[in-house]
Amino acid sequence: MEDKKKKITVIIISVLIVLILLLALTYAYFSTQLNGTDNIVKVGELELVLDETSEGISLDNAVGISDSKGMSLDGSTFELINNGSNAVDYTIYLDDNTIGETDTRIDDKYLKYNLNKNGADSGATLLTKIGSNPNRVLDSGTIEGKTINKYKLNLWITDEVDGNYSGQVFSGKLRVEVSQEREKEVATVLLDNIPKENQYNDGEDTFITGEDPNNYIWYSGKLWRAVSVNNEEKTVKLVTQWNISAIIYNPENQTAFEGSYMEDWLNDTSVDGFLGNLRDYESFLVTDSVWDATMDSTDLGSIERPNGEATVTVPVGLLNVYEYQESFRGTTYSNGYLNNGLYWWTLTPYSTSNVRYVSINGGVNRDRPSGAYGVRPSINLKSSVRIIDGDGTLDNPYRLNGDNDTKLSGTLLSSRYSGEYIHFGTGENNLYRIVSHENGLGTKIVSAEPLKNSGIFKTTNFGNNDTFSSTSTIGIFLNEEYLINYVGNNYSNMIEDNTTWYIGTVGNGISYKLAKYTDINMSSTTSITADVKVGLLRFGELMSGQFNQNNNNSNYWLLTINSPTHIYYSNSNGTAASNGYPLFYGIKPAFNLKSNVIITGGDGTKNNPFTLELP
Repeated sequence: MEDKKKKITVIIISVLIVLILLLALTYAYFSTQLNGTDNIVKVGELELVLDETSEGISLDNAVGISDSKGMSLDGSTFELINNGSNAVDYTIYLDDNTIGETDTRIDDKYLKYNLNKNGADSGATLLTKIGSNPNRVLDSGTIEGKTINKYKLNLWITDEVDGNYSGQVFSGKLRVEVSQEREKEVATVLLDNIPKENQYNDGEDTFITGEDPNNYIWYSGKLWRAVSVNNEEKTVKLVTQWNISAIIYNPENQTAFEGSYMEDWLNDTSVDGFLGNLRDYESFLVTDSVWDATMDSTDLGSIERPNGEATVTVPVGLLNVYEYQESFRGTTYSNGYLNNGLYWWTLTPYSTSNVRYVSINGGVNRDRPSGAYGVRPSINLKSSVRIIDGDGTLDNPYRLNGDNDTKLSGTLLSSRYSGEYIHFGTGENNLYRIVSHENGLGTKIVSAEPLKNSGIFKTTNFGNNDTFSSTSTIGIFLNEEYLINYVGNNYSNMIEDNTTWYIGTVGNGISYKLAKYTDINMSSTTSITADVKVGLLRFGELMSGQFNQNNNNSNYWLLTINSPTHIYYSNSNGTAASNGYPLFYGIKPAFNLKSNVIITGGDGTKNNPFTLELP
């Protein structure tokens, strides 16, 4: 009973408000103690008023409560007022405030919040979902002239997460960043900066075309290409530059996107799914996007816009063959910017028995849906999403407002996003990527490419049978030689000593979910597991795709069994296949980093990966 009454000393949303006005290249800082009075910052005709009228949130001797009780709290009210005539962009942050020297700060994972904005609730949400200090984004957007945004913030300890928070403290402050120089919407920037000869308007969408236009965008730990702008809604369609995974599309002779394994994988909001690992997707994505998966067997180059006979409304989809075709107008499909040198599924069925895919030379072919080709997820950005930095080139992709964090030093790595890059280990094998937070506390990461020795990919056989373990050939290497010679003690100490690795069986035409679960409803995990420090990714797991062209990467082993004599591997051409365990393939180590590993530098991009430290 005592565990149910663990107490927290105090929770206070500080009434300290820090306003930062960005005007050209100069900064004006304003801070004050708010005591129910308006505080106004004036720059020319623009006035921004943040009014804290409540006494803040104070929860003395608090215990975990339900969402319904948390939502019913009085909360802390404030206003954002634009008395000027011009619209401005803003972001409201919830930052850590100073606590006493003898106090211990409660972990964000125990806290939930609800932000009511102009009468609309955000809903009960874990505080970890909006980033970590100092990048917790409560709200962002544009406030028009002569407009008031009214807010109420509720913060409470959730009863859904067990843990020891007795006597711990949370103290926070609100911070608002405002820019008079408004960032432009993504659609505007793209169409203004891409040459007209690299644009094609079919009456509904304006497609970006050509060999290598400056249409790179970095969002949620992944590099994307902007494909098209909707002429009416000004939404922007993106597709990942590389294959995020490779999965079976569906069983034999079931080629419809609706209800397929593919639709499921893309829109799975669990820790295993693509959508569930996208950052704050409801703020960035058009969640009711319509994907046209109408069947088409027309030759590439003669494909007409699909007529809407088979549409699916979901947040994430794939490109159809018409959209792919329009991307290489003015050049050839082999030279078009969407040809990444790998095999990957499209949205379009060829017939009732085949689905169309893009091949390594950029042409379009077809195969049975039971094959496992690469997956390049596609999303539609809301028209309100704005570009805040970058020039659209490969080395300096566009960055989106709300996804361009700064001041990350001291931030827990466990608050970051799938796909972000990490500097880890020694020598030439020191680049890794975040996979997920599968164990809820730590961070699963994987080598960004298979291991190399002096520039040559290292290979090994899997073992003497089809089951990964601490005594299999590859298991011994990963948990002995790899830790000593590739990682080193300073980094090895950051790795969890024991992780459960799920060893499921996915037969031909079977759902990727059986790589971890006993059934497609994910009611329970497979009983066949290995408990070791370092392992491999599963078939269909996030980040198990190829992140380079097939002549610059290697086949590498996965954990998942295909049959009693065959193990899945990620093929260098972007597909997933299976082969006998005595064969030699590359190695991409995966493991969980401890929950208290912190970021000391970097921004998570490939050119500036996070650096880490274990306190």
